[in-house]
Amino acid sequence: MTDHPTTRRALIAAAGASLAAASFGAPVFAQSGAPKAAPLTPEQRGLVDKATNYIQGLASAKGRFIQTDQRGTVTQGDFYMQRPGRARFAYEGPSGLLVVSNGNNVNIFDRRLKTFESYPLSRTPLALLLAREVRLDRGVVITDVRRLADGFTIVAQDAKRQTLGRISLDFSDGPVSLIGWTVSDVKGSQIRVRLVDFEKTGGLDPKLFVLTDPRPRRAGAKS
Repeated sequence: MTDHPTTRRALIAAAGASLAAASFGAPVFAQSGAPKAAPLTPEQRGLVDKATNYIQGLASAKGRFIQTDQRGTVTQGDFYMQRPGRARFAYEGPSGLLVVSNGNNVNIFDRRLKTFESYPLSRTPLALLLAREVRLDRGVVITDVRRLADGFTIVAQDAKRQTLGRISLDFSDGPVSLIGWTVSDVKGSQIRVRLVDFEKTGGLDPKLFVLTDPRPRRAGAKS
């Protein structure tokens, strides 16, 4: 099955950014009302603290990702992350879609369609994961914390609604590790990303997080 270009761009730039990202593509529209925080039990607060400590200690990492959109289309590729602010999703397949966050913007290049798009990282749910200081108890509204068979999920939105959409971060238990996330837009569409062989690493090439428009400039175009 051929993945739809709008769907593929949706996970990172939520949203349609993060993490990413509709959601790796064009921003989705904000919800009409401010998000409401869920009352957390002591156990749920403990899980939030574990997740916060884990992400804050995650500097550089790499692995594989498997993305499933709302239509059931599955794509995969290589994932690199260097906090704060930097991530790279290199998709396999005919499109060779490339999504790169350079710390300020999420840039998306589709080789098949020959399109290049750019969105502010701060306007995406993935910004919650890539922030310099991850504080899930500040500036973020936790709308749900629930147990999974092999871990737990934290559902979060930006408290100021600067970040559009909603992100659900999935963690494994013992030891705590990020295993993926789901980004949802206001219309209920979801894109799920699962991480495979995700591990901390070092020495990532800074060029991995640089993506400029590779298309040839047209004659007469302004510089």
